[in-house]
Amino acid sequence: MPIRAGQRRAILTGDTVFLRRPGVRDEEEYFALRRASAAFLRPWEPKAPRGASKHAGFLRMLAANRTRRCEKLLVCSKSDGRILGYIAINEIVRGASQCGFLGYWIGAAYARRGYMTEALELMLRHAFGALGLHRVEANIMPHNRPSIRLVTRAGFRPEGLSKRYLEIAGRWQDHERWALLREEFLGGSRRP
Repeated sequence: MPIRAGQRRAILTGDTVFLRRPGVRDEEEYFALRRASAAFLRPWEPKAPRGASKHAGFLRMLAANRTRRCEKLLVCSKSDGRILGYIAINEIVRGASQCGFLGYWIGAAYARRGYMTEALELMLRHAFGALGLHRVEANIMPHNRPSIRLVTRAGFRPEGLSKRYLEIAGRWQDHERWALLREEFLGGSRRP
């Protein structure tokens, strides 16, 4: 299969998706996917700040990738390079901790087709490899069963409940804490 233009910028490539850093030229496609998936994503999204510009938010995402505090990547189709979703390790803490917080979303048209499962595997390989992290944490609302199944398949284990942890869809929501350590990921015994 020939390498598509977007694949040349790939951080990691799997069987059906590749991960790459977003660029200025991705803004239109990124927001078209967000608009097409708005109803699907709304129950899981933080409330947008009042008067927030989408363009300014996109530029902040690009700027954040130039720091060592996060790794924000696009999930793209290997067959045609289109953007399917987004995955990130946010708030990376160095020093004695070496950890980060997982975030992700998939476009409505691409949900439950295995793309995010593969993207998460790639991101974890990157997080525990090139980024040198020891721990990745995912915070998920207890009623978000698809996300809980996703992280469980990847080997994450539950660690507890954080009451009113994040403001999602305009309300402070409880979140379950799930975590995966480097040695668990590399040990290969993480899948049920």
